Amino acid sequence: MKVIRAAGFSAAVAIGIASAQPPAHNEPQPIYRVTVVSRSLDAVNYEHRGGPTPIDFQGTVLLPHARGTAIVESHRGSVAIDAKFEHLEAPTRFGREYLTYVLWAISPEGRPRNLGEVLVDSSNKAHVRVTTDLQAFGLMLTAEPYYSVSIPSDVVVAENRVRPDTIGAREEVTAKYELLPRGQYTMNIQASQLRSVEGGEKLSYDRYEAVLELYQAENAIQIARSLGADQYAPEPMRKATALLTQAQDMNARKMDTHAIVSAAREAAQTAEDARTIAVKRRDEEHHVQEVQQRSQNQSELRKAEEDAAPARAQAEAGAQQAAQARYEAAANAGAQAAQQAEHASLSPPPPPPPVQTARVQNPDAARQQLRAQLLAQLNSRLTTRDTPRGLVVTVTDWMFERGNDGLRAEAGQRLGYLASILASHPGLRVRVEGYAAGEGRSEERAQAIRSALIARGARPDSIIAVGYGDSRPLVSNATAAGREQNRRVEVVIYGDSIGNQALWDRPYSLRSQR
Repeated sequence: MKVIRAAGFSAAVAIGIASAQPPAHNEPQPIYRVTVVSRSLDAVNYEHRGGPTPIDFQGTVLLPHARGTAIVESHRGSVAIDAKFEHLEAPTRFGREYLTYVLWAISPEGRPRNLGEVLVDSSNKAHVRVTTDLQAFGLMLTAEPYYSVSIPSDVVVAENRVRPDTIGAREEVTAKYELLPRGQYTMNIQASQLRSVEGGEKLSYDRYEAVLELYQAENAIQIARSLGADQYAPEPMRKATALLTQAQDMNARKMDTHAIVSAAREAAQTAEDARTIAVKRRDEEHHVQEVQQRSQNQSELRKAEEDAAPARAQAEAGAQQAAQARYEAAANAGAQAAQQAEHASLSPPPPPPPVQTARVQNPDAARQQLRAQLLAQLNSRLTTRDTPRGLVVTVTDWMFERGNDGLRAEAGQRLGYLASILASHPGLRVRVEGYAAGEGRSEERAQAIRSALIARGARPDSIIAVGYGDSRPLVSNATAAGREQNRRVEVVIYGDSIGNQALWDRPYSLRSQR
């Protein structure tokens, strides 16, 4: 036998339990309000047909006096568990909707397996015999709203502890483990809807068990309904509701408790199936809606680009006509000047004018001036730096909607400002460069920025988009902050009108030392 360490299980601290603070009269209250802290659980590899092995249970901070023992024996095809517990107080102490305890087997990789319900007698003791097909697992006991849950709650009241006299060799292994998903049974309900099995008339144990199973079935149906099971899994929900109604009717007529328990447990199991189906179908529907929304956004961008094309073509035609008119005016002025010079050559020459130095602006100085002006304008709204490649505007990861390539509203406003600057300087060229942190969506984001600029007035023929993936990280991808910094889009603005020399760059002359 070898012991495997599976890190990351949770147990609740004593404060923060729902029953510690009574809810307001009409405010919706979550069933689960338990603060949790990280723990670890020992998983044991029970060797095939290795004989019976004892193991202990110890209470967590939620139920520190709880104790238990179990005999675990590996048989052909299954592992049998004979467990006994004592000092198990009523689960309703953790909240009025915690009605039962469930024993779980957890694989070293974190896969949970519901082994069965643990019913507590009047002496706060319980005994359960179950089997599992897992070979290596840890055992823990949780309080639950009904017996047929498929994922454990945060209310862990007891965990297995390997005994010193456990037979076989031990080997501690650190398992690669992700935290168990929890909180899927949380539901907001009105305080007046809360049910409790505490107090009231005195019942025999068989009748008490029947009432308890009815309340568990009610919990299961209520939780499934709160997650949309009536819409996403109508057939199982109708069946579960019918079974619960049948069980309640039998209980009202004081019929056989075994039949009541059987119908109520089937209702709870069917409701749990409906809850699982509803969660899956709801997630699928949300995914389809996201895909459709993304496709609609892309269609709108394409339509905006098509609608803007005639206006851009008209503006370009107007600019060409204006340039042609200026050219013709300059040609006419030159012809007139030549004609005047010819007439002037026939008359005596006038006295020479005083010598004046013509002030012609240096083209390089003009480029530097425009480059500095654009840098100041861009930095007022967007993070921009001056590089030999050109003016580089950085579109950071936060400007995109989480989980897709859509832009946030504030990002759209800033890109509109950038597009207006580009439209007012036709000589500028733009290269949109996308960078990723390993997920390979750089080109899609670069194309999204290009489409956004075009939709806001920039010329399509002046902008190209490329994706470089994770080939050029700024920092290490080892941390979440580093990955966020590396997921970016850089808009490189260049062209002859701003030159290819950064403002901070200066030429130096080298003199020979000889």
